[in-house]
Amino acid sequence: MQRSPQEARPESRTPPSAPSTTPTPAWAAADGSEAAEPIGGLQEYYYELCVEKSQEIKPFILHILQKVDEEIEKGLAGITLNVAGNCRLMPVERVTGEDFWILCRILKNNPYINGLDVRYNLISDVGASYAAELLQKQHNLIYLNLMFNDIGPEGGELIAKALHKNTTLKHLRMTGNKIENKGGMFFAAMLQINSSLEKLDLGDCDLGMQSVIAFATVLTQNQTIKGLNLNRPVLYGEQEESTVHLGHMLKENQCLVELHLCKHDIKNCGMKQLCDALCLNRSLRYLDVSWLSVVSNNIKGEGLVALSQSMKTNPTLSNIYLWGNKFDEATCVAYSDLIHMGRLKSDNTDVEPYVVDGHVYLAEVSNGLKRHYYWTPGYGEACSLSSNAGLTLVPVGQYL
Repeated sequence: MQRSPQEARPESRTPPSAPSTTPTPAWAAADGSEAAEPIGGLQEYYYELCVEKSQEIKPFILHILQKVDEEIEKGLAGITLNVAGNCRLMPVERVTGEDFWILCRILKNNPYINGLDVRYNLISDVGASYAAELLQKQHNLIYLNLMFNDIGPEGGELIAKALHKNTTLKHLRMTGNKIENKGGMFFAAMLQINSSLEKLDLGDCDLGMQSVIAFATVLTQNQTIKGLNLNRPVLYGEQEESTVHLGHMLKENQCLVELHLCKHDIKNCGMKQLCDALCLNRSLRYLDVSWLSVVSNNIKGEGLVALSQSMKTNPTLSNIYLWGNKFDEATCVAYSDLIHMGRLKSDNTDVEPYVVDGHVYLAEVSNGLKRHYYWTPGYGEACSLSSNAGLTLVPVGQYL
């Protein structure tokens, strides 16, 4: 008697033969444009493809696909397939490039799944080529999370070029993949062509000065991108050329809502450039100039006070996060005044004023756009809006 995939996977390294016939699901292509895949549930299809390609069957993936099959049977749509490699609730064997090919094959004709999260895996440039192919063939995918997958400049180029023709993807996370300046230039060029992508995360990707300037230049024309993360580029020297270009972009762009510039080593001069732009910009609601390490922004009192003054002339800017820069007493007083007068709501910033011996100081609080930037809860919902403000500011896909 033939065993089911669930029965076979724990006991045997030699899988039984696949069924001779399997039902064709209702969501397979029926218009003759592409042959329908001979599959039943996603779990069964994964199992059969692994047997056909002599690929190792991974219990973790089977478990995830079983849950998705159950959601589809309930009539749910808009499902995100989450195969994150940093799950802490069960043993995980990370997805390789060839594993990812099988996942892409499964997703190709499925209208119930519109999100794919494979963060913290090992798909590398090999998997990036499959991701590029998926973006060209899967017309339901709106969210793709590839963060920390050992993708380099070549893989970044493939994905960026695939987005030249893709018109459905809304949110892409490339966080932590070292695509460097070369890969960054391909993504900047892509934004000259693509008019559907709304959130792009290239934080911790080792972007260079040239690619940061390229993004600033392109966004003077692109009016689709609402959220952009350019955290921690690799910049050399003391000149703030990239900040000057970003300031010019903010004067021209009236679509960008959310901008991340952590670890740009912005100083007072650069901050003044941004503040001058904010006096004219009427779309940006969130600006992150904070830091996480010593190679961070270097904004001192004069620049931070100028930023606080810009909130008095810009009625749109609502969220400012600035912990880790250099606060003097004038800075502390300025932001204390903004909070007490209600112009800067306490939930929309990462500092809180307090007074000791008649002097005002700022303490750090855990508010932010992206508390779950590197991870999401294994169970339950991330319900704190003050800690995940991006869900309200730019409600596209998942977390930026």
